[in-house]
Amino acid sequence: MRAAGTQIVCVSGPADVLVAAAAAEAGLLPRARRRVLLVCDDAPVPEAAPPWDEVPGFARLRARFDAVLSWNEAIRPFHPAAWTPRTEDVPLLERHFRKLWGLGDGRVELVLGAPDTAPAQSVARVFTGAPLHVYTAGPAGYGPTRGKLDPLIGTRVRQVLHLDLVPGLTPLLLGEFGAPARAIPADAFRAVAKEVAPAVTGVPEGAALVVGERPSDRAGAEDAPHAEMVRAAARRGHDRVVFAPHPASPSRHATGLRAEAGRLGVDLTVLETPVPVEALYEASRPALVVGCASAALFTASALYGLPVARVGTERPLGRLTPYHHPRRAALVLAEAVLPGEAGGAPAAGDLDGLLSALAFTMRPQVRPALRADAERYLAAGAWDARWFPRRRLTALGLPGGVPRRLAFLPRSRAARRVVRRVRALRKAVGR
Repeated sequence: MRAAGTQIVCVSGPADVLVAAAAAEAGLLPRARRRVLLVCDDAPVPEAAPPWDEVPGFARLRARFDAVLSWNEAIRPFHPAAWTPRTEDVPLLERHFRKLWGLGDGRVELVLGAPDTAPAQSVARVFTGAPLHVYTAGPAGYGPTRGKLDPLIGTRVRQVLHLDLVPGLTPLLLGEFGAPARAIPADAFRAVAKEVAPAVTGVPEGAALVVGERPSDRAGAEDAPHAEMVRAAARRGHDRVVFAPHPASPSRHATGLRAEAGRLGVDLTVLETPVPVEALYEASRPALVVGCASAALFTASALYGLPVARVGTERPLGRLTPYHHPRRAALVLAEAVLPGEAGGAPAAGDLDGLLSALAFTMRPQVRPALRADAERYLAAGAWDARWFPRRRLTALGLPGGVPRRLAFLPRSRAARRVVRRVRALRKAVGR
């Protein structure tokens, strides 16, 4: 493999830095004469979020790179998650960024997250023709690509690097382009996380750890699930809890959470430094990790062997819209492989079949070849109805939906009248 003049590693959060650094340590990335870290902070309000790329614990990680650049500064005043270059502007933008970052005319390779959304897609579009090495740091990478990706981007993908969050299961991300999926060795990832661990201070040993979810656009929506996680830890007998807010969270005060912890008699420690959660695993070895469906919950179980408790997947799974929302894959996999609050791992099932059915129902136009696998899995009936709503199965003509010959019933006025009469009769009889 020919060495690149410059390898640009694009990261959107602390976990991305760990994954990319671990891939390099494991020899999964090509050699390059110059390796540059490009920080693309896609937090809802980057200016309000803590500057995670300046945390002291990252000094050793930054030493792996010849330079650290900011995508946010380069495209200001646009938001990294919302801006994509216009096709006619791409040649001019590439020349601009090459000059701005001192790349010259040499060969460039990109190491980035899934290029199906900004900011990774924007960077991939600017550097037309640059080979892409895609990494995925979370369970969403096991799901399908988000829509039909431009072949001018998809055919440039050389590999998909991932953590082995669900042992034995292969991510489907970008599989339609034939990109091979390669697992990053757990030892390499843990070694990199251990380098950041000294930055973790003031964390009680053996406490329960609550992993914060990515902030929502809805005011107050952040507090409710986190409060339930603290209550779950208390019900499991833990009176010391550490709360690790999501790196994108604009507020790390957690006032409401502190009040709930006080009511429960729980000693709550809120981390002020946005270090990767895996650094906490190395530094304090939590007695229990509580979360919803975040990557940190999967790494705790699969890579560190820590006891975990999955809390609060039911509500978001039932309300998630549209159906092909990328978080659906993470929520379903969490319910399928991680123990709930009561403990005890779920019964091992056909995870390959589950993933195929999930990918096809989410993105049938992207992975049409998975229909047969989806039909086989759904016909077996060993799945939760919340994972595959009947309406979706009916629309796709899959097992578990309303039979095609009866599909007219929901739209039939006569059928609805009969249903209303039956319901009224049941109420009358029940009185």
